[in-house]
Amino acid sequence: METKGGFYISQIKQLQDRIFGRLLAEAGLEINGSQGRILFVLWKEEGLTMSEIGKRTSLANNTLTSIIDRMASREILIRKQDAKNRRQVRIYLTDTARNMKKKYEEVSQKMNRLFYRGFEEEEVGELEINLKRVLENLKDYERDVEKDSN
Repeated sequence: METKGGFYISQIKQLQDRIFGRLLAEAGLEINGSQGRILFVLWKEEGLTMSEIGKRTSLANNTLTSIIDRMASREILIRKQDAKNRRQVRIYLTDTARNMKKKYEEVSQKMNRLFYRGFEEEEVGELEINLKRVLENLKDYERDVEKDSN
């Protein structure tokens, strides 16, 4: 049996990134999808370490570092040393980032409507359950590979 799930996911991701970027720009938000994922995580919980943000966004550490550098230079995020562990740096939102939240949520809702147009509620639930299973399979594999390499 020929399967195309990975191919479809890849195409969906590329197209979704372009459309989401366009919607963000139309809303006056000068951020990209990866930056939005970081903000989304920090809007839920500020003061995370780079490692914690990486786990929650699935962004690679080297990618995450460069994105956060750019966001800090634009005064969207700030880095602060952890008071208890000076070797650890925590990431916080600025007022600029906090002020983006409402517009970002509106864009996300619009993207969700596009994404699930024509789907019944039950179909959305089933799709999300199956996508989560695929994601967990990939995370399990990555953890196993990391264990084997250590």
